Amino acid sequence: MRRALFPGSFDPFTVGHLDIVERGVKIFDEIVIGIGKNSEKKYMFSLEERLAFINTFFKQDSRITVAAYDGLTIDFCRKIDAAFILRGVRNNGDFEFEKAIARTNRHLSNIETVFLLTSAETSYISSSIVRELIRNNGDYSTFIPSQIKLP
Repeated sequence: MRRALFPGSFDPFTVGHLDIVERGVKIFDEIVIGIGKNSEKKYMFSLEERLAFINTFFKQDSRITVAAYDGLTIDFCRKIDAAFILRGVRNNGDFEFEKAIARTNRHLSNIETVFLLTSAETSYISSSIVRELIRNNGDYSTFIPSQIKLP
């Protein structure tokens, strides 16, 4: 079985994230959406809210699960028996940043990172843009999956 971890903070989960998961599940037998805990970040939504948002969306698809984790992503991959890390890349900046992490992870483990380019329709969407829209009462509705209802 080919299991991949799709790690991130998903604060909040966007249609860009959804695009990567929907395309990734065509490549992998199973995808675990891993919500990593980063003590350096200030989150808009609690871990419990983020888990609930994503679980609500994927509850009908047994190939996609959601879990939270602490520590190194490669350690969590080992724990869940994932041989792959799935990452979405929007632009050159993303690629350079992700490439360094992928090479480090590969050096420390046998876990491969698979990059998917975001679709043209979602390439400009980021969680930080969505958070800014939310903070300023902007219309963020087209940037998150319609099934996810933010408080």
